Amino acid sequence: MKVAICDEEKENSALLCHLIQQQEPDCEVLCFHSIRQILETEQHFDILLLDIQMEEMQGIEVARAVRRKKEDTILIFVTALKDYVPEAFDVSAFHYLLKPVSSEKFRTVFANACKEARKAAHIGDGTLFFRTKSRSFALQKKDILYVESSKRKVDIHTWKEKYTVYATMKHMEDELGQEFYRCHRGYLVNMAYVAEYGEGVIGLQNGEKVYVAREKYAEFVKAYSKYISHS
Repeated sequence: MKVAICDEEKENSALLCHLIQQQEPDCEVLCFHSIRQILETEQHFDILLLDIQMEEMQGIEVARAVRRKKEDTILIFVTALKDYVPEAFDVSAFHYLLKPVSSEKFRTVFANACKEARKAAHIGDGTLFFRTKSRSFALQKKDILYVESSKRKVDIHTWKEKYTVYATMKHMEDELGQEFYRCHRGYLVNMAYVAEYGEGVIGLQNGEKVYVAREKYAEFVKAYSKYISHS
């Protein structure tokens, strides 16, 4: 397992590295002390411990860059401030540790992060992991009918139930890929379950309907025709 620490405070990096090596001796741990270093590396990390407040830019922006690359890296924020908790959920952060980091708290959080990383390593591209304040769960892409924007959250509609998670529509669009179409700023639809469509609306196989923006209709028809021809 490969773990990265990005923190300008070298003493804090050294402490985290020591705690990781005590707990998981086989982990490969790399320490970065600037935003530039972590952004320039081409390496993939299973777990990233990231300070939010850094001189060059906010750690939240680094986390967004990681997510834009569609990496399933488990993000753990380490900071002296509580103010960024909402933003942490926006980038699907696994946990939020406050400085000074308690060794006992770190061991618990890192153990859980390792479990998630190992689980993710055995799951194919058809599965997405989501985390909320109360639970973690996985969904198969094929089970998702559509995604609906809900303020700072999204509602993920499946055949059986609806799941609400902290995420942006852009993040969901990137994660779900080309089989899903952003037909409206508030809707992302699985083209496998389109039953019918007309100007302004798309009907799904379960009987539900989603809106399609007027300016997106022609593009949707073209994208759906292409999807059908390759199915």
